Amino acid sequence: MYRVMLVEKDRLMLSKLSAVIERTPGFTMAVRYQSKQDALGQGRMFDPNLILLDIDNENAIPLIESFHQSYPNADILGMAAEWRPESATHLIGAGARGCLIKPFTGVELQEAVREFVTEGSEKDCETLVFFSPKGKSGKTTLIANLAEALARRSHEQVGIIDADLQFGDMAVFFNLAPKSTIVEAARDVRFLSPVTLKRYYVPVSERVHVLCGTTKPNYIDKVSIPQLENIIRMSKSLFRYLLIDVPPGFNPTSIAAAENSSVTYLCAMINGAFEMDHMRRALAIFQDWDDADERARVIFTRVSPCTEQKRRELENELGHPVAAIIPNEYLVVSQAADNGQMATELQPDNPLAKSVDRLAEQIIGSRAPQAARWSS
Repeated sequence: MYRVMLVEKDRLMLSKLSAVIERTPGFTMAVRYQSKQDALGQGRMFDPNLILLDIDNENAIPLIESFHQSYPNADILGMAAEWRPESATHLIGAGARGCLIKPFTGVELQEAVREFVTEGSEKDCETLVFFSPKGKSGKTTLIANLAEALARRSHEQVGIIDADLQFGDMAVFFNLAPKSTIVEAARDVRFLSPVTLKRYYVPVSERVHVLCGTTKPNYIDKVSIPQLENIIRMSKSLFRYLLIDVPPGFNPTSIAAAENSSVTYLCAMINGAFEMDHMRRALAIFQDWDDADERARVIFTRVSPCTEQKRRELENELGHPVAAIIPNEYLVVSQAADNGQMATELQPDNPLAKSVDRLAEQIIGSRAPQAARWSS
């Protein structure tokens, strides 16, 4: 049972939120204050274990630090009229667990506690963007199977954002019929917090959720770059691994996603000499990053034979490390899709599944994974 201290300077909002708390199972109102000074000075006798703290129009960092110092055994959730991604990390660093958008419902309060308190607010999210210099790179297949592999091996929450705003097909790949997509999330993002954003994601398994792409190509204008960036920042509070599919080529969407990534994987399908040339040109652009050697990594798909020797040959030809190579298993992928499964689930011992599992192990094992080693 959560014994709640509610601190809200607006009297009407205080009454409204008090009523919500009192009606929500698992929560009881221990005490409420309009004045933060009174809450700091008088609230200890009520022994709250959850503090809901108004941070609107406040110097929020020292305020949260003061409450964290006075109530070291209580979890603190900030309350604000609008989620501010630029300050979220600083709030957590000051001692808050997360932030609620007010007014909130009882369900939203329960979800916030589950996401930020029970499971922990700092998920240390690895944000992985999958970029291709040109189309037909096999990255959608890779993302879908990799997400399942990451969830299975890490037992952590994994999110997928389909940010290919004109021709994203992640919903088709997972056989989903979403009620909401990235278009609706972008439309509402100003009024969302990480907790309420999660409702726009569609679960495909217990630990894998997808924010589906647009349903029509002309909807691309309904998702602005600032909206996309806010969606990515909020999603980082929800998932341990966040995989983002972006349109091919350098454009505002792919650039914005890459700038917000931990790692950007440059993906190309081996069909001829042109792919190697395109990859070199793309890598040259990413070299503008100071940490490009760590953040920009290469994956080749449909590689045959998919061996360590072949990976070394590709590295030598490219003149750059190759993080992973994925074999050509089109028939397995097609068969799995026809059965509503991932290839890694349908045939867990096939070469594609093994390659994806190696990449998942590489990502899980280190924040700066080295190139995977492949048995011949």
